[in-house]
Amino acid sequence: MMDEKHKILDIAMNLNRIGNWAADDFLGKKPRILLFMKQTSDYLNHLSPKNYPPALKNTLTLFLNEFRLMSNEVEQLPDQLLWAEKMMTWGNILTHRAQLLKP
Repeated sequence: MMDEKHKILDIAMNLNRIGNWAADDFLGKKPRILLFMKQTSDYLNHLSPKNYPPALKNTLTLFLNEFRLMSNEVEQLPDQLLWAEKMMTWGNILTHRAQLLKP
């Protein structure tokens, strides 16, 4: 079973991949983006944040709200570079916050 730190790092990696694909060719890579958005959503549903440090809990709460909004924006053809940048920014934030968890 994967520990919580690694789950968050997998989510962060997915966000960076999604962001890169969106920046490179949003429409052409949309099926892959949607697949990874679904996978990321599934990963998020398997987190157990009740024992997370407060800084990580707060960040995760903010991220979950933003991820829901960004998931809805996919179908509305958002400003692709801004959307991609948000994905990559959250990927970087979660990578750093995951360090608050012990492996």
